[in-house]
Amino acid sequence: MKSDAIAFGVAGMLFGLIAGWIIGSQQAKFQPATPQPAVQQSSAAPAAPPKIVDENQVAAFKAIADRETSNPVPRTHLGNLYFDAERYDDAIKWYAEALALSPKDVDISTDLGISYYYTNQPDKALQQFDRSLALNPKHVKTLWNVGVVKAFGKQDLEGAQVAWQQVVQLAPESAEGRQAKVALERLRAAHPPAAGGQQGG
Repeated sequence: MKSDAIAFGVAGMLFGLIAGWIIGSQQAKFQPATPQPAVQQSSAAPAAPPKIVDENQVAAFKAIADRETSNPVPRTHLGNLYFDAERYDDAIKWYAEALALSPKDVDISTDLGISYYYTNQPDKALQQFDRSLALNPKHVKTLWNVGVVKAFGKQDLEGAQVAWQQVVQLAPESAEGRQAKVALERLRAAHPPAAGGQQGG
């Protein structure tokens, strides 16, 4: 899964380590999101090479999808391939088709939400995460992503804090739980008025 840096300013301050974090995907092939320090790239830094989708795999999965019209699996794989290639509009198409065939799959639902976020649709991302949480209110990776989108997509620090506190309460020793603890600490340090009224983790 791609590791885009997502950064925004709060009262003229960057969030330090938080500013480089990515959203974690639910697919087994993806690693959970890990905190990364924000890296300032100079104008002379070489651009990252474009991501390339494996057209052979795409063709193979499309053939299966065409043949097996009620099977969500090849559509999910296509979503994954396009997501990894940073072709998020294509990922949305295939995740949406997979979810239509498997509407109770919280992982596909959350992957779809993440793809919405990467296409600058934070509201749709949060709506999709709401659907994921309706399926499983304790889905830790969805809650983690809710916090990230609220913080970086909506500048809703209090909402992000609430989501991350839930992550800590549900799975304090998970990768997401450890990340959420650090995120909450950074929020309190960087923006005390947003975080001072609640304590969590």
